[in-house]
Amino acid sequence: MLTSALVAGCAAWLLAAVLHFAFVQKYILLGEAYETGAAVHYAGVVPADGHADAGHSHDEPAAEGHSHDEGAAAHDHGDAGAVSTGTRTLWTTVFFGLVYVAYALILVAGFGLARAYGKIITAREGLLWGIAGFASFQLVPAMGLAPELPGTLAADLGARQVWWWGTVAATAVGLGLLGYGRSLMATALAVVLLAVPHLVGAPELDGFSGVAPPEVAGAFSARVLGTGLAVWALMGWVAGHVWARTPDNAA
Repeated sequence: MLTSALVAGCAAWLLAAVLHFAFVQKYILLGEAYETGAAVHYAGVVPADGHADAGHSHDEPAAEGHSHDEGAAAHDHGDAGAVSTGTRTLWTTVFFGLVYVAYALILVAGFGLARAYGKIITAREGLLWGIAGFASFQLVPAMGLAPELPGTLAADLGARQVWWWGTVAATAVGLGLLGYGRSLMATALAVVLLAVPHLVGAPELDGFSGVAPPEVAGAFSARVLGTGLAVWALMGWVAGHVWARTPDNAA
C-alpha cells in the first residue's frame, strides 16, 4: 500500500506542478494584482434600455485607464514579485508533493478496503478510482464552492469547511455504492447521498463581489478543475498499476 501510494503520489506531484505553473499560476498572479490594486477592473454601467451612451465623455478615459492599468500592473507586479518568485515556486512545489502523496494514501487505503471485500484493483480500475476521487474532492464540491481567485470574498471559513468535508464524504460513499452496490437499496442510498449536500446548499454571501474581472475568475476555476482531473486520473492509474503488480494483490 505504501509503495503504491508513494509512486502514484510522486507522479501526481510532478504533473500537478507542471500543469499549475503552465496554466494556473498566471491567473493567481493576475488575481493578486487586482486584489492589491495594482490592476483595476472598470465595470461599465449599462443603462436600463441596454444601450450604452457613446457620447458620454467619462467612459472613454475609463476604457483607456483600463488598458493602461493592466499593462502597468503586469510590469509592476513582476518587479515586486521578482525577489520572492524562487521561494514561492519552491514552497508551492513542496506543498503539491505533500498534498498529492496524502491523496494517494487515501486512494490506496480505498484499494485495501475494496480488496477486503474481494474486489480486484487493476490499472483500469485505478483510473476509475482516480476520476471518482477527483469528483469527490474537487468537481462536486466546486458546484457549491468554486475555486476562489485571490480577492474574492467568501462566506465564513468554518461553515465552508464543514460543508466541503460533508460533501466529500457523501460523494465518495455515494460513488462507492453506485460502483459496487448490487441492490436497489444501495442505489437509492447513493442517490440520496449525492443529492443531500446540494439540497442543503453551500454557505454563501448575500451578494456577489470581487475586484477581478469575472472572466479571470472563470478561467481560473476552469483551469484548476481541468488540471485536477488530469492529475487525479494519472494518480489513480499509476496507483492501480503498481497495486496490481504486487504479488499479494494480483488477480
